[in-house]
Amino acid sequence: MTRQAKAGDVVAVHYTGRLEDGTVFDTSREGEPIEFEVGSGAVIEGFERGVEGMQVGEQREIRIAPENAYGERRDELELAVPREQLPEGFDPEVGQMLALQIAPGQQAIARIADVAGDSVTLDLNHPLAGQTLIFDIELVGIK
Repeated sequence: MTRQAKAGDVVAVHYTGRLEDGTVFDTSREGEPIEFEVGSGAVIEGFERGVEGMQVGEQREIRIAPENAYGERRDELELAVPREQLPEGFDPEVGQMLALQIAPGQQAIARIADVAGDSVTLDLNHPLAGQTLIFDIELVGIK
């Protein structure tokens, strides 16, 4: 009987992730496959569930709704801050990413969503929040 991936297994997976419009946002195909323990929470929930039951060499396409990926976009995670709170000499542009210290030892990544006069709007949503993700995955190993 051929072994199927299950919770507790360490698996190696090649993948290509894309959005519904076909835009590829990540792939492992030019490098090493990713390895993770199924059920550990190391990857998004929908990806873990998509790998469960696969056999080595099997390929499949999985669609992951936002609630099983990076969640829905949340308007309250967009914050307008005075430009003077940004690092001295920093010239903010829409689309730039910033690492913010939100508490001692804790960082968050924000995208600059808008620059208007003395105010800069930071978006703390994950860049893929609100998106349905489509992955072409291939299980290449089970440990």
